[in-house]
Amino acid sequence: MSRVLICPVAFNEDIKLKNAVERFLRSPSRESYDYLIVDDASTDGTTEMIASFADRGVKTLRHASRQGVGAAIRTAIRYAEAQRYDVLVVMAGNDKDNPEEIPQLLAPVLTDGADLVQGSRYLAGKRIGGDMPLYRKWATRLHPLLFSIMTGKKMTDTTNGFRAMRLSLLQDKRISLDQAWLDHYELEPYILYKAVTLGYRVVEVGVSKIYPAKKLGYTKMKPITGWWSILRPLFYLWLGIKK
Repeated sequence: MSRVLICPVAFNEDIKLKNAVERFLRSPSRESYDYLIVDDASTDGTTEMIASFADRGVKTLRHASRQGVGAAIRTAIRYAEAQRYDVLVVMAGNDKDNPEEIPQLLAPVLTDGADLVQGSRYLAGKRIGGDMPLYRKWATRLHPLLFSIMTGKKMTDTTNGFRAMRLSLLQDKRISLDQAWLDHYELEPYILYKAVTLGYRVVEVGVSKIYPAKKLGYTKMKPITGWWSILRPLFYLWLGIKK
């Protein structure tokens, strides 16, 4: 049996993260997988909210200062490796992902030998709901188009943070996670690009993506700097600027 760790990462997501945790604890996945939240030095009560779930098996690691979502995912990866988990599932800490879809995301890894499974909101039959801003609709279509051209592998959704990865993939010395430029939004597209171009088995699985009400804040990503953060790993790796 493979050991699986589910990990949302969060910075100042008090209400939305609480909803995400409660949904996970109500889901069938609750009995099958461990759950770790990486708190990127929240200041809005998120840290205290997470602590209130400790007696229900919710684990947490907290950064002493804000480091970025990529650094938070790297913390989750290092924890999972140290604790000898086999698979890590990363999901949104702002309640956009459905924990009941975790088993279908994991199935290609656990039963069919996939190394990385990318969740896609754009595969047929999947639902996108809530207040998704127009610029993100365009950007989440542009990124997979560029990714597909640069890697030669057709992908439909390369910016969705809901994904599962076999931790043995990250032992490949050609994948260098500890680069400072990967601390923010760069790490996830970096791992995906590397997995594809190094010949690992990467598949997409349809998942839903429900954006919270705008008054709760649907993202912390800034339209220009945030999207350059996601785009630049493609250009850096394609042009050989970074390793």
